[in-house]
Amino acid sequence: MKVTSPDSLVARAGHRIDRVVYTAEQIDARVREMGAEISEAYEGTDDLLVLGLLKGSFIFLADLVRYIQIPLHVDFLVASSYGNAKVSSGKVSLVYDASASLKGRSVVLVEDIVDSGNTIARLLPELEARGPKSLEVCALLHKRLTKLPWEPRWVGFDCPEDFLVGYGLDYSENFRHLPFIVSLAED
Repeated sequence: MKVTSPDSLVARAGHRIDRVVYTAEQIDARVREMGAEISEAYEGTDDLLVLGLLKGSFIFLADLVRYIQIPLHVDFLVASSYGNAKVSSGKVSLVYDASASLKGRSVVLVEDIVDSGNTIARLLPELEARGPKSLEVCALLHKRLTKLPWEPRWVGFDCPEDFLVGYGLDYSENFRHLPFIVSLAED
């Protein structure tokens, strides 16, 4: 099914969009570039582990790994800080941990969006303690809301402070399936 109207999809879910922030074509072009950049950075490596932070990163991660042109493994973590709200609770809980060993491996943690930085701040020390050879963050979106003690090595887009949904990002589990990213209008 080809999606032609962001407004109709979002309206059916009982919300209005403010605007389309990134089209499916813009996202695809940037994810393709990021895949090439990661491929170049890890050329010659045979231990690359791409670790997706679920749920929001699953579509981005699926597209990204198809554009990475070197051998890799994929695993997942699930962390939660939003629940059904539009703002982070500030409390990050690890709901599901990766089964793959990080010890001695090149690890790229894939995140959908960096806003408060709480999720990564909670997870990075724990992941570093597992002894990876290297640990980098790849984020599709970065709001640049605060100065962080770390920065993602790869960022798809510096994005507005709006509440964004689509391409894996959700509001109360809605809108993940949209092939573009939109800003939800205020209620």
